[in-house]
Amino acid sequence: MKKLFSNIKGDAFGGITAGIVALPLALAFGVSSGLGPSAGLYGAIFISFFAALFGGTNTQISGPTAPMTAVSMVIIAGIIAANDGDVNKALPAILTVFLLAGLMQIGLGALGLGQYIRYIPYPVVSGFMTAIGVIILVTQILPSLGYYPKEDTEYVNQFKAQAEEVILENILKEEANEGILVLEDFRETINRAEKITQEDILKESQTLAAKNASGVLGSLKVLPRAIKNINWLEVILALGTIFIIYGFKRITTKVPSTLVALIVMSAIAILANLDYRPIPQIPEGLPEFKSEIFSNFNISSITPYIFTALALALLGAIDSLLTSIVADNMTKTKHKPNKELVGQGIGNSIAALFGGIPGAGATIRTVVNINSGGKTKLSGMIAGVLLFVILLAIAPLASKIPAAVLAGILITVGIGVMDYKGLRAIPSLPKDMKLGPLKLSSEVLIMLIVLVLSSFWDLVYAVGIGLVIASLMFMKKIGDLTAERSDVKSLKEEAWKDEVSFPENLKEEVFIKHIKGPLFFGSTSDFQALSLQIPDTASKVIMRLDRMQYMDQSGLYAMEDMLQDLKSKGIDVLFVGLLKQPRYMMERIDIIPDFIPKEHIFESFDDCVVWIKNNVDDKY
Repeated sequence: MKKLFSNIKGDAFGGITAGIVALPLALAFGVSSGLGPSAGLYGAIFISFFAALFGGTNTQISGPTAPMTAVSMVIIAGIIAANDGDVNKALPAILTVFLLAGLMQIGLGALGLGQYIRYIPYPVVSGFMTAIGVIILVTQILPSLGYYPKEDTEYVNQFKAQAEEVILENILKEEANEGILVLEDFRETINRAEKITQEDILKESQTLAAKNASGVLGSLKVLPRAIKNINWLEVILALGTIFIIYGFKRITTKVPSTLVALIVMSAIAILANLDYRPIPQIPEGLPEFKSEIFSNFNISSITPYIFTALALALLGAIDSLLTSIVADNMTKTKHKPNKELVGQGIGNSIAALFGGIPGAGATIRTVVNINSGGKTKLSGMIAGVLLFVILLAIAPLASKIPAAVLAGILITVGIGVMDYKGLRAIPSLPKDMKLGPLKLSSEVLIMLIVLVLSSFWDLVYAVGIGLVIASLMFMKKIGDLTAERSDVKSLKEEAWKDEVSFPENLKEEVFIKHIKGPLFFGSTSDFQALSLQIPDTASKVIMRLDRMQYMDQSGLYAMEDMLQDLKSKGIDVLFVGLLKQPRYMMERIDIIPDFIPKEHIFESFDDCVVWIKNNVDDKY
């Protein structure tokens, strides 16, 4: 407790400054997510406070971030679409998924998995971050042009036939659940269909229109319509915001340019009484506890999103721990990764219980905190308290912020979050693989695959596919290197120092094999060819295993197959220098002693030579 209050002045300045920087982003991320500005603000309040209190990085400022919002946006849109486009109906399931993600983060920290996050390859992270930038940038073009697909009557009408099909399908599902046989009682279906109003069809059409226009592909698909129906006032507000954000940084970086842009452009719109589109209403008063998460809990509604929740938890972990590394480098301290994950999980869980969107450690806000004097957890807690006070004090005024202003802020976030360092490195990375006639860099290929799949298909699957490809390529490289170093050569071609004095007259009868690295799935194919390279004159094979530190299951069975093959040819195998782990593996499936009796295992080559002299006759 004493340490917590050891830097009150610095922590107060750091926390207040970070909170001010977080305000416009929290509102923007909330609107972008689909749950409204209040969800972004609630997320920023609770995650900032509780992640700081329970986390393992003293100077970390947490809250909604671009990557977390991009994934949350997909989850929210999917669950809303599955609930007839009704946000209120979908909200319990959405928040349950967010709560589950928070609990999973706590589990990751409790299991001590925090230190393994660093093994995610850079190309996967780079492709993902650039994709996040592309998604945010492209999806904010429509609101910055003042175009909302649900409000475009001509566009919505295109989905009326599909809407009627969906409504009829829902009726049939209801009847099936109630045990009504449709073909036997078709009048019941007709009666229910007759109760459907034009308003119901319109609502379903709007839901389908919004879904069709969502994401990068959807936004690009309706972009021509958006340009055709452009609202110049919204465009001017968005461009003005972008101009101030980039322009004000040239004047000073002490005052957050995002906040300046938010205040200036909102003031112009409000005071000039312009006919602009405001953001959704921010509820006044204290955030409400969402008890419907538990009272309306339905396992079937969240089952399809279990893996998505896990992906959200992992993404939050990566996002937070990368920020923790930045904080460590700036403060010359060392964070506790597992404790940080527990803190982030608690913050996200509590935020979900009050209707907030999930978040993670935010790099820019953490850097601002450190530069402003923040040194302890108190700074992150102060940032959360400040946002809570702002919520209570200016919620009605904040509800008048133009939507186009937040769209402009998000466009700059999208541009800023892209990994330009990774993109600039593309021409200089070594081209280490062939794809048909083309020579490519495997790392560039992984980055581009993740980038394209994340932008145009699915963020979660894209990262999974990227990790699998990166792992396979890594395995191949290690396998190639191991095979290259573990080549099969006879004694005449290569001899280790202690083999120089091997009896010259027995070299035809004895073949010596050196294994110079781990025997695993990447090197088994070359190893299996060993029996083909043994001369016909040999009756004994000495296997030098001094440098075979590790053997996996693939290597184990390759060894078994090879020994079986040699045994069928009447060739005895002797082991020299067998190490602990490979020996344990071979004893588990009885290679020792079934194929290799213990008297054929020698600690040193000299001991093996003594046995050879006593048991092998010179026949050639």
